[in-house]
Amino acid sequence: MTQSFRANTAPRGRPRRRITVLLALIASVAAAMVAGPPANAAALAPAPQYAGYLFTHFTGENSAAGEQVYFALSQGNDPTRWRRLNSGRPVLTSTLGTRGVRDPFIIRAPQGGKFYQIATDLRMYGNGNWDQVQRTGSKSLVVWESADLVNWSPPRLARVSPDTAGNTWAPEAYFDEGLGQFVVFWASKLYSPNDPNHTANTYNRMMYATTRDFRTFSPAQVWVDKGYSTIDSTLTKHNGTYYRFTKDERGSSQSPCGKFILAEKSATILNRNYPFVADCIGNNAIRQGEGPLVVKSNTEERWYMFIDEYGGRGYVPFTTTDLNARRWAPVSSYTMPGRPRHGTVLPVTQAEYDRLLRQWG
Repeated sequence: MTQSFRANTAPRGRPRRRITVLLALIASVAAAMVAGPPANAAALAPAPQYAGYLFTHFTGENSAAGEQVYFALSQGNDPTRWRRLNSGRPVLTSTLGTRGVRDPFIIRAPQGGKFYQIATDLRMYGNGNWDQVQRTGSKSLVVWESADLVNWSPPRLARVSPDTAGNTWAPEAYFDEGLGQFVVFWASKLYSPNDPNHTANTYNRMMYATTRDFRTFSPAQVWVDKGYSTIDSTLTKHNGTYYRFTKDERGSSQSPCGKFILAEKSATILNRNYPFVADCIGNNAIRQGEGPLVVKSNTEERWYMFIDEYGGRGYVPFTTTDLNARRWAPVSSYTMPGRPRHGTVLPVTQAEYDRLLRQWG
C-alpha cells in the first residue's frame, strides 16, 4: 500500500513544531559552517608553549647602521640573558623614506602564521635636529611581514598620520579581540590646519588607527592628550584589564616625574581617560627613561619592563609580580645584547627559537 505525504505534513504522533525547530537548528548550524570561525577564534585556541624570547631593537643614532633592526635571542626562557644574532649586524634594513628606522615593534598575528614588524621612519645619524624632525618628519610607518621570523618581505611605507602631524614616532600595535582588529598607536605633534609649515609650538599626543592587514588604516584619532608631551606608549593586558605605560616628556623643572614612565589602566583599549596607576617608574635606578617595553614571563606570574636609559646604558630591566605596583624592582643581574635601544620582546616557540638560531646564530 502506497502512502503519500505533503512536504509540510508531519507523521502521525509527531507535532509539526518539532520539525520546524529541527529545520531551524539545521539551518543555523549550516550558516555557521559557511560563515567560518568567529573573529575572536584565536582567543579560543590553546596558548602556544613558549621556549624563549626574540628581542628586536635598534642601537642609536651614533653610527651609520645604528638606526636599523637588530635581533637578539634569550638564553632559554630567561628574559634577562641575551645573545646577539647575525653577528651583531642588522637583520632588517630600510632603503625607503628617511632610510633609517627606530623603535622597532614586532607582533604575532592572532591566528598565527604571520608576524608584522613596524618601526619609526626616522634617521637621526648625521642630523641631530630634533625640533625639525617633529615639524616636517615622516607621516608613515615602515612595515615588514614574515611567516616564520627568518624570511621577511621587503619594507614598505604605510601612511597613518594626517597632514597636521609633524612626526610619527614609536609605533606599536595590539590586536583587540573585541574590535577584531589591530589598534596601532604612535606619537605625533599636531599643528593647526592653518599652519601648513608647522611653525607653531605644540606637543606630542598619542594617536591611534585600526587595521586588519597593516596596509589599510582607519583615519588617525587622538588617544592620549594630557596637555603636555607624552610618547612611547606600550600596552599589555591581564585579567581583562589593559595596562598602558607611557613616557612623560616633561622636564624635571615641570614635573618631578618628567622623563620617567607613567602607568595607567582601563577596561577598554580605546578609552581616552585611563585611570592612574603609578608614575616616576624607573627613577629609583636610572637617570631618565623612555621606550618602555613590557613582557610577561613565559614561566611564571611575573612581568619585566625594559626602560631605555637614553644617553646612558640603553635598556635597563625592571620586574614586578603586580601590574598595579607603584614601583618596579630593578633586576640586579642581567646580560643585554650590546647596548640596545627602544624595541620589543616577543615570546617564541621552540621551533621558532631553533629556526632563528639556525639562521642567525
